[in-house]
Amino acid sequence: MFSIIIPAYNEEKRIEQTLTSYTDFFKDKDSEIFVVLNGCTDNTLSIVEKFSKKNPQVKYKNYPQKLGKGGAIIEGFKLVSGSIIAYTDADGSVKPEDLFNLTKKIENCDAVIGSRWLRGSVIIKKQDLIRIILGRAYNILVRLILNLPFKDTQCASKIFKRNVILAILPEIEVTNFSFDAALLYKLNREGFKIKEEPIIWENKGGSTVKITKDVPKMLLAIIKIRLKDLFRL
Repeated sequence: MFSIIIPAYNEEKRIEQTLTSYTDFFKDKDSEIFVVLNGCTDNTLSIVEKFSKKNPQVKYKNYPQKLGKGGAIIEGFKLVSGSIIAYTDADGSVKPEDLFNLTKKIENCDAVIGSRWLRGSVIIKKQDLIRIILGRAYNILVRLILNLPFKDTQCASKIFKRNVILAILPEIEVTNFSFDAALLYKLNREGFKIKEEPIIWENKGGSTVKITKDVPKMLLAIIKIRLKDLFRL
């Protein structure tokens, strides 16, 4: 089975369209789509609940408290049952067929991550300039601090073998937007093989990342990860 985790925080304007496109594509495949509602204060829960009743392939769990993007994905890892597990964003920035195509690359590795910055990647609609600059700067710092080779740690298209996730899940403590980098760092440090592949991606707008508030927290989180491992050596 192929499991797809979709963390959702106040996504009432976009979640139904994303679920529709994903269920249409995966309806004939052995798969499940699991929405983890993360402290929503809008109508996301009622929309997902209604959609799930009509589409049994879609499952969900609501957490009234805000877990953070990483916290929601961690809970999703515990809830799904697929031998291959993916996660993607609720905004539909990555189409289901493009996420599924990544699974074809996983046979000889442990994880496959989509990248917006590799040759062959297609950006249908770009982010605004300030987010592009900050995103690239953050990625450079992630690569330097965590010694990661990947050009794009933050793209919402990642596929893992279940046994690999279970092996490192207890060690993942970061629950904010730095979760992606923390997860890749642990996988890389443990010697798992990660393949980075070009992806088709479209900026949907409405990002919940607050530049002045979240970016410093993300940077601090990766510094703490590195320092913790250095002092452990």
